[in-house]
Amino acid sequence: MSATTVDRDEFVRLTDPYRRELLAHCYRMLGSVDEAEDLVQETYLRAWRSYDGYEGRASLRTWLHRIATNTCLTALEGRARRPLPSGLGGPSEAPEEPLRAPVTDVPWLQPLPDALVDPASVVAARGSLRLALVAALQNLPARQRAVLILREVLAWRATEVAALLGTSTAAVKSSLQRARARLDEVAPDEDLVEEPEGAADREVLDRYVAAFENADLDALIDLLQDGVELEMPPYAEWFTGKEDVLRFLRAHRHVKGTVRMPRTRANGQPAVAMYVLGADGLFHRHSLQVLTVRDGSLARLTVFLDLDLMDRFGMPKELS
Repeated sequence: MSATTVDRDEFVRLTDPYRRELLAHCYRMLGSVDEAEDLVQETYLRAWRSYDGYEGRASLRTWLHRIATNTCLTALEGRARRPLPSGLGGPSEAPEEPLRAPVTDVPWLQPLPDALVDPASVVAARGSLRLALVAALQNLPARQRAVLILREVLAWRATEVAALLGTSTAAVKSSLQRARARLDEVAPDEDLVEEPEGAADREVLDRYVAAFENADLDALIDLLQDGVELEMPPYAEWFTGKEDVLRFLRAHRHVKGTVRMPRTRANGQPAVAMYVLGADGLFHRHSLQVLTVRDGSLARLTVFLDLDLMDRFGMPKELS
């Protein structure tokens, strides 16, 4: 066995345990699972090429995160942010009207399957993988985004961040203050708080699934908060308030027994895959829905209608 092969085996053995947390890091930066996976691959390629020069001055984990952060910053140059519909404009006031054509020229935010990342990443500081926070992060300039993630999620010292970004400690502290202020503008604090999954959350999920599968709008009403929000990328329309959300659901209601909703998890939140009965007698993919549960009820429904996303969650194309 050659020395190069031995080195490569050592490299894989030492670095592979960090792959899932690097995926979470790149996802926070990019808001895309597809791009995050590509950038993790690029990170490992760059790390392997420079492995001979790794002197151990920083931990291997820190060294890999430095490479990943620089890889993300390069990828973000000149790139549009990934929003959710609620980040592009005000809510629609016509819930009963048909939705306009999907917006295909916007790089929409993607959900992240919990199964792809370390459990520790799911419950990191301030619920750092929750959809609300990842969407809010996309409003920050790339370097501010990196500063906030490195300081508040990975708990790097300001001097470490400054060394990575080639700037001063004072500049890092100033950038962090601006990033925090911007987050306060675009996302309420309660949306950014990670609440550990418990019996109450699972009960809300069970009741939500039962209400949809039984086409029971009355049961659904009891689950929705007064200020509940509903958004459905790639459609730009979104709705806020229990009355408008219910008006939309009534206009698009289905018959009992025509929907199935297997459970999953995304971004550290409860989620379901929705299947709708077709003329062939099979249940076909409809959407991937991520639920924001707060105080025992639903505060937001984020319904992703990109069916390819369901592959990421291991969901079959059809159910019998």
